[in-house]
Formats: sequence, structure tokens, C-alpha cells
Amino acid sequence: MISRNDPCWCNSGKKFKKCHYPALPEKDKNKTYLTNYGIIIKSQKQIAGIKKACKTASIILDKLVKKATKGITTLELDEYAKKLHKDMDAVAAPYKYGNPPFPKSICTSLNEVICHGIPDNIPLKEGDIMNIDVTSIVDGFYGDTSRMVVIGKTTEAKQKLVDVTYECLNESIKILKPRIKIFQIGDIIEEIAQKNHFSVVDQFVGHGVGVFFHEPPQIPHNKNNLQIPLIPGMTFTIEPMINMGKKEAVIDQNDQWTARTVDNLPSAQAEHTILITEDSYEILTQYP
Repeated sequence: MISRNDPCWCNSGKKFKKCHYPALPEKDKNKTYLTNYGIIIKSQKQIAGIKKACKTASIILDKLVKKATKGITTLELDEYAKKLHKDMDAVAAPYKYGNPPFPKSICTSLNEVICHGIPDNIPLKEGDIMNIDVTSIVDGFYGDTSRMVVIGKTTEAKQKLVDVTYECLNESIKILKPRIKIFQIGDIIEEIAQKNHFSVVDQFVGHGVGVFFHEPPQIPHNKNNLQIPLIPGMTFTIEPMINMGKKEAVIDQNDQWTARTVDNLPSAQAEHTILITEDSYEILTQYP
């Protein structure tokens, strides 16, 4: 009897397990992913709930992006986010999340802030760049997304950083399909960032999402060796954080949340929640 590691009988040159080895039944594969990796492969009912949460988060984020203009404070944006969540029968996942509890409903990461920026009463000014990160809970399911906002006209260098960050996100999504391995996502992102003389933050990662706020697997945005193949029913975020200077982050010791660049140079981030389908992918947080 041929074993999994023997050459395949078809003379392809591949091992049997990577060629004509019988595929596991879906229920066995789902159980294997949960047991081996902690990854929840979503049912059709769960996927429907996650899609609804993602659509809600996308609508709320779009309204916040449009409201983010010169002179408004991020605290005002947070108040608006609270109202939007209430109006749409949703709950803002960041509020009181973690230890210490996050104090606001959204993250507003401005200029040199990489992520987890806390809304405050300082007005936005011409040339600022800012990431707004929204995670909404609807009927117990989670949708997670973020976008960059450029206030007025910014510098050429900051605009390039924003544009490259979106390129990193979009190009890494394009390769997704079953059997692609997680490390390939980070390969694409880091290649694009380095080509443009930027760095990729490796202290924070994308993550599984949907049934919980943060689930396995981690999705690193830098080169790594995570060999887990994608399979249908996986839902996760890709959210590259790209720095103009050094990749390292420093966490604010007062609020224990705000992550800033170590050299105070600008950072940018963009994020989508993705579903792996039978033969491709679906972006669940498409812009309205």
C-alpha cells in the first residue's frame, strides 16, 4: 500500500499526500483545523451572521471617513460612531475590550500612531493622515475593518505611504484561495513595502475573526514561515501596518494601548475581513 510520503503513483514527482491523496471529508477537515490550529471553520449560518456584521462595520466606517475633516476632533468621531452603532442595532467591539479596558468605541490612529489610537479632543489639521478602525458586533458576530483618511492636502511622502499601504492590502488579497499558505500573504506585503523603502510592523498581526473578536490564526504581514493552508470557511483580517521609517512600535505607558513608531515617523494601515470560498475569496468589508 502506498503511504502518504511515497512518490505519487501518477509520476508527477510529488509526494502522494500532495497529489492524489484522498481529500478529507469537510467535517473531518473542519475538526482537524480546530484541533490542530484552533481555527474555527465557519458554517453557512455563521458566515451569514459575519457578513451582516461586516456590512454594518463597513457602512459605519464609510460615514466616519466622510465626517473626518479639518477641525473635527477624534472624540467627536467617536461620539458619532456610538450613535451609528446604536442606530444600526450594533455594538462597538473595542469599547471596554482588553486589560486595561479600551475606553472608546473606535480606534483613531493619527500620523505616527501605528494602531490602537484613543480618540481625544485635539482637532484634526491640514496634512494629517489617520486610520479609523471599526469593529462591530451584530447578533453576536463580528465585522472588522479600517481605512485611512487624508485631511486636506498632505505631503507627497505621506500620500505615498497611504497609497502603498492600500497596495499591500489589495495585492495580498488577490492571491487568496484554498491551499494558499498563510506565509504567502506576508511575502507579498513585505516585498511591496521594501520596494518602496518602507517597513512592515511585525509586533501586530491580522487575525481570525467572526465568532470572536480575535481568533486563530494570526496573519503576519511580514515574511514568516506559517505553513497553514487556507481552506473554505476561514474568516480573517489582513491589516498591514506600514511605517515610513523603522518598523518598531512603542506602547504608551500611560494608556497602555497607543502604539507609536519608535522614530515618530508616520504610519498607515488598511484592513478588510476576508472569507475563503470554495475556489477563491470574498471581501466581506467592501466599501459601500
